[in-house]
Amino acid sequence: MKIFITGATGFIGTQVVNRLMKTKHELTCLVRKNNETSERLRTFGAKLALGDITDKNSVLQGMKGCDWVLNLAALYSFWERNNRLYHDLNIDGTRNVMECVLETGISKVVHVSSMVTFGKPADMPFTEESQIGPVRLSRYAQTKFEGDLIVWNLYKNKKLPVVMVYPGAVLGAGDPKSTGKYVTDLINKKLPATVFKESALTWVHVNDVAEIIVRAAENQGNIGEKYLAGKSQLLMAEINKIIHDISGVSIPFLHMPDFLAMASAYMFTGLSRITGISPPWGMSVDQMRTMKEGFRGDGSKAEKELGITYTPVRTAIEEEIAAMKG
Repeated sequence: MKIFITGATGFIGTQVVNRLMKTKHELTCLVRKNNETSERLRTFGAKLALGDITDKNSVLQGMKGCDWVLNLAALYSFWERNNRLYHDLNIDGTRNVMECVLETGISKVVHVSSMVTFGKPADMPFTEESQIGPVRLSRYAQTKFEGDLIVWNLYKNKKLPVVMVYPGAVLGAGDPKSTGKYVTDLINKKLPATVFKESALTWVHVNDVAEIIVRAAENQGNIGEKYLAGKSQLLMAEINKIIHDISGVSIPFLHMPDFLAMASAYMFTGLSRITGISPPWGMSVDQMRTMKEGFRGDGSKAEKELGITYTPVRTAIEEEIAAMKG
């Protein structure tokens, strides 16, 4: 199949491309001009289409002639100087991609969402069939959720051929985002204290997410299906211990109570609005709220229907720490 990929230079997208290079599929990757990592995609044999999901015409032109679309492009961040970017990428960008899918007659699109869009469902752990909670915990989660609503509306009313994947907290070597930065800061002893030790998140290896995305595309008869990606539900205290056991680096002696962590997040976020510099230690209100509340998703459906075997979380952290040490 000829596959059009957005977000191919991102953390998950890079692993999706690596996985697809082992197949006979032909890849076209949407990349921004002067993107530093885009040339590596060309060396892998991918065709490059210059553009951005906020530029609908560039998406349309790049997508023409393709059979499938993998939509991974999004703004995954818990603090931005310009909050409009969340709307532009996660809502308008999603709409652009899906409308182009319909215009070009694509036979399947795999849209990558996030477990955080479920908010705090009544079911715990929640599954693909759980009723979504009423509140999102971050601007990222809210705009991804609104983008998802557009997708499902087009599925219902325009027969958009979509499958949706919802990763949990993704781990693995080369993670530049919040999860990877947390591990890096612990290893480098940059965190003055631990927070939210009793909060649980669902963790998943980046390679498992990539595998689920590829298998969701290749499986037949699954249009309209949802797949949570991740199954290991671990407390922050358990993650900290794994990092300590692997690296030998001591965990901060101090633990910040929840109320103090949130109060600090509000203070740091307020200062960031003035300085334009992101909050220290990732302590934005959105990130701290997400860590405090956590999320427990059960991605066993992907095991049963897609044949996934989840990698142990410890393995993902071992690889991440090994990559840091070079």
